[in-house]
Amino acid sequence: MWKWIQRQASPKVFFGTCSRLTPWFFWPFISLLLIGLYWSLVISPADYQQGDGYRIIFIHVPSAILSMMIYAIMAIAGGIGLIWQIKMAEVVAKVSAPIGASFTIIALTTGAIWGKPMWGAWWVWDARLTSELILLFLYLAYMSLNSAFDNPRTAAKSSSILAIVGLINLPIIHYSVKWWNTLHQGYSVGTGGLKDSDMQIALGIMFLASIFLYVLLVSIKARTEVLIREQNSRWVKEEVGGVEL
Repeated sequence: MWKWIQRQASPKVFFGTCSRLTPWFFWPFISLLLIGLYWSLVISPADYQQGDGYRIIFIHVPSAILSMMIYAIMAIAGGIGLIWQIKMAEVVAKVSAPIGASFTIIALTTGAIWGKPMWGAWWVWDARLTSELILLFLYLAYMSLNSAFDNPRTAAKSSSILAIVGLINLPIIHYSVKWWNTLHQGYSVGTGGLKDSDMQIALGIMFLASIFLYVLLVSIKARTEVLIREQNSRWVKEEVGGVEL
């Protein structure tokens, strides 16, 4: 495994790997998305309390989980870049940030849409909602800091430190419904979550689709980032056919 990671540290090899794997991520994502939407909207029954309004959780919950998961990946990749000076880890961290921020925005937006009929308000300063909003600010701060330096290595080091410090917010988000008396309902996954098996299957499929979407977007964005960083390399000039980047 470590040998494979070391090999991927080469920009040329990493670029080639992303190029080869992109179709393998695209088609599973499309398939899972279509199946998941059908299972969520057609097969899954209405909730006995919330009716059909609960179905937004099939978008909300995967987005909320991915918002935290991607941040953890971003911080870990940034840490690898700091410790072992692997530039491709820095690339993964950088391109993950806007994707994670997008999932966070989707989670907050769908949560607001869900909260209006359930709580009577689009937004409340609930512990779970507030900590998720802080996560969005962390993503935005990371991206701002990363773009504040002309030198990619300096930008990566500074933003990675910020990302690692921000990890403290993840357990706060996860355990907020246990630590504080909040309006937000308990966990939708695991004990005390969805009871109906079709609901659980639909949620699982949509979650897998979200994972494939993330990896697909990372592969596409990482290829572009590598080309920009290595634009003066001979292999890049050969790859783009002498086109000026």
